[in-house]
Amino acid sequence: QVQLVESGGGLVQAGGSLRLSCAASGRTFSSYGMGWFRQAPGKEREFVAAISTSGGNIIYADSVKGRFTISRDNAKNTMYLQMNSLKPEDTAVYYCNAGGHILTVRAMRGLGSWGQGTQVIVSS
Repeated sequence: QVQLVESGGGLVQAGGSLRLSCAASGRTFSSYGMGWFRQAPGKEREFVAAISTSGGNIIYADSVKGRFTISRDNAKNTMYLQMNSLKPEDTAVYYCNAGGHILTVRAMRGLGSWGQGTQVIVSS
């Protein structure tokens, strides 16, 4: 199983931007569909975005569509989440995870262990 470490979170004002990174260890990163997820205080973890092994297929949660962009660089074993036009409701701990087809990633099925995530706080 691939090991993942999230980074790039922080405190930003509403309307601002952040870029999250998910660094993977191991030589099989390119064989995994990948996803970003988030968990706000007092709420369940939810799907944010998923990307296929090659990066050719991408899906987003409706709440972030048009504002967030998921991408991956298989040569660098890294996935990214560019977050623009941030809103206070985007405040959460953001996690990355690896799975199979992006539809199962979106359904949060067949994922690996969760890491510590990276905290994003958007002030109003």
